[in-house]
Amino acid sequence: MTTPMDDERFDSMYINIAQQIGGIEPLLDSFFGFLRRKTDFLNGAATESMAQETVTKALKKNLDRFKEDTKEKAAKEKKHKAEEEKRKQRLADDKAKQQKKDESRIEELTEEEAANLRLTTVNLAAPPTPAAGGAEGSSGEGVKEGEEGEEDEGKGAVPVNNGGVCDNYRWMQTLQDLQVSVPVPAGTKAKGMTVEISKTKIKVQLKGSEALVEGEFHASVKVDDCTWSLGDEGDERLVQITLQKVNQMEWWKCVCVGDPEINTQKVEPENSKLSDLDGETRQTVEKMMFDQRQKHAGLPTADEMGKQDMLKKFMEQHPEMDFSKAKIS
Repeated sequence: MTTPMDDERFDSMYINIAQQIGGIEPLLDSFFGFLRRKTDFLNGAATESMAQETVTKALKKNLDRFKEDTKEKAAKEKKHKAEEEKRKQRLADDKAKQQKKDESRIEELTEEEAANLRLTTVNLAAPPTPAAGGAEGSSGEGVKEGEEGEEDEGKGAVPVNNGGVCDNYRWMQTLQDLQVSVPVPAGTKAKGMTVEISKTKIKVQLKGSEALVEGEFHASVKVDDCTWSLGDEGDERLVQITLQKVNQMEWWKCVCVGDPEINTQKVEPENSKLSDLDGETRQTVEKMMFDQRQKHAGLPTADEMGKQDMLKKFMEQHPEMDFSKAKIS
């Protein structure tokens, strides 16, 4: 039940009077003047001490309530600060774990790729059959350009759930969509959030604070199919955002341009979901997965194997040609 000192029904009237009368002391003078003129509050010889006692009692009740409110507010601010520090520490720990995983994974792959590279170099160095001098051409240049392209694609951190961990959020993806999780303070309400999603940009912000996530997407999204919600996961309060890709045959290397990127060559689609795809899409995805495994092992992709097979057949059909001086990739 609301007590008189918590009743807000007359606040607007008191504010109006205070503004017109010009301060707290004149407001009290006006109020006690009203009691003197219009009530029997000050009537009688014995009333003076009773009036002072009544006023002191009312003042003390409000002073005690003020102290309680101040203490409660300080406790909430302390709790909010502790939760914010905990959130930042959790993000820092996740980032450190990912970096540690990246370092160990990169070291392992480097040794494996070095061994495969030596094996591939030996195989290519052996002249398979004689060749014509005319075969020596721009193939070496093509290999160089291809290697540079693969090197660009291979940059970035090792994916975590096909996504990554950034300073203020973490994300994962399938070919169709992305799931972005943004930690927020405990107790955050949806009305205290601003989430703006357009075809090419996103902004996630606590009202009255700096944006937690803001930037231009790596690629376009289907705005009508994008959603967001606010909920708890364990001891975390999260804004969960689903972004539907326009191009559903592409792996994103980051959510927003300029944020930490992942190595899309190391993305691993879930095999259990391949059965949900149509025949043509499934064939394309399986080829992408095969090419990624081949690149990791330092072996030729499906297209490169096809070219090698064509070259081998050509050489078998033309034994009279000399390929000994040809650069073969």
